[in-house]
Amino acid sequence: MKKISFLNRFALFIVLVLALTMVIAACAPAQKAAPAATKAPAATGKGTIKIYTSWPLQGAMLPEGQSMKRAADLALEHYLAAHDGKGPAGYNIELVNLDDASPTTGSWDGTIEAENAQKCVNDPACGVYFATYNSGAAKVSIPITNKAGVAQITPANTYPGLTHAWDKGEPDIYRPSGEVNYFRTNAADDVQGWSGASWAQCLGFKKVYLLDDRQLYGKGVADAFAQQAEKIGLEIVGRDGVESTDIDFRALLTKIRASGADLVYGGFVIDSGGPQVIQQMASTGMFKAGTKFMGPDGLVNPALIEQVGGADVANGNIYLTFPGLAPSQLTSKVGKKFFDDFKAKYGEEPSPWSTYAYQAMQVILDSIERAQSNDRGKILVAMRGLKDFEGITGKFGFNKNGDPTFTTLGGNEIKDGKIVFTGAISPDMYKTCK
Repeated sequence: MKKISFLNRFALFIVLVLALTMVIAACAPAQKAAPAATKAPAATGKGTIKIYTSWPLQGAMLPEGQSMKRAADLALEHYLAAHDGKGPAGYNIELVNLDDASPTTGSWDGTIEAENAQKCVNDPACGVYFATYNSGAAKVSIPITNKAGVAQITPANTYPGLTHAWDKGEPDIYRPSGEVNYFRTNAADDVQGWSGASWAQCLGFKKVYLLDDRQLYGKGVADAFAQQAEKIGLEIVGRDGVESTDIDFRALLTKIRASGADLVYGGFVIDSGGPQVIQQMASTGMFKAGTKFMGPDGLVNPALIEQVGGADVANGNIYLTFPGLAPSQLTSKVGKKFFDDFKAKYGEEPSPWSTYAYQAMQVILDSIERAQSNDRGKILVAMRGLKDFEGITGKFGFNKNGDPTFTTLGGNEIKDGKIVFTGAISPDMYKTCK
């Protein structure tokens, strides 16, 4: 038998070690993919400013969440095209897209939202936290970004207490630093709820039954509706809160029918029970009997019509308010360009809240440009000082609370299987509609 020399044995040992190393590497678990990001091409050596986004990107919210993300991308694309490919103040801009929804429920999750906000705070390159869609989620993240001195701007939050006095301790409980760091470019729910009640009276409704999803947003907008109804003499014949996990509303709807209500007002979002209430109003014959449904912006969603049972159910039976202008309602030159370019690029119309995702991104880029810095504190100061800014909905600034100085609210109906804008609404419209 031929003997193997020491050198040959050593070479064989090396080969075996290398082979074993390759096997171990192949079996190792793959690293978690980094969040999806959108980058502006680097124009200078000044570095990168990251903008962290956070809103649901799965479940029933996927169409809206994806559309808002695309709107933010498009706003950045338009900015670069208008500035010879250069980012604001010469910095490269990177959008880091995070999802604050639970994989189990498909709805926003407080723990995930807190983690997302903390990721921005812990990243020295994060200049702005662009979040959230759900007002309840904002209640979680604002104190985190406020304490860290990071500007937070929302594409969609409407709960009043996030910026001005509404419930006990608000908005100070969200501001541990004592300074304002949170902003929105759309109207809040107090104005939306007040406008909804006035619009309901102008539409001829006499008796209203209120429902809400017991969440910060849904209860808040229903509270505002109730306030205005009492002020103008619109009768509230009953009120109940429901859980998003409820699926059978027949007993509740029987109670509502017995109340004599000719309108059900529901403070819901698309994934908190509203579509199910509407569907069962139809199946129990309430629409045929003349009772209609009105809801807020949380239901202004392309998925609503399908979820309630289709156009035959929705047409002529649903009224929706929106604290701003939907993309198709924009009349400014830049607004029309946003709408047309979005359709051309993505093959579909932008969803309703995409208007404010685009406009909020405009504000972010403008604030960085005026700050002339990647320092998050200077960016916050610049955003706080926004005045006479020409956004896609018109000219506005921020007041001392972080609310916009100008907003327009819209009334919508479902006609021919589509959500159709029917005109501007306001809290004071009841004075002239009689």
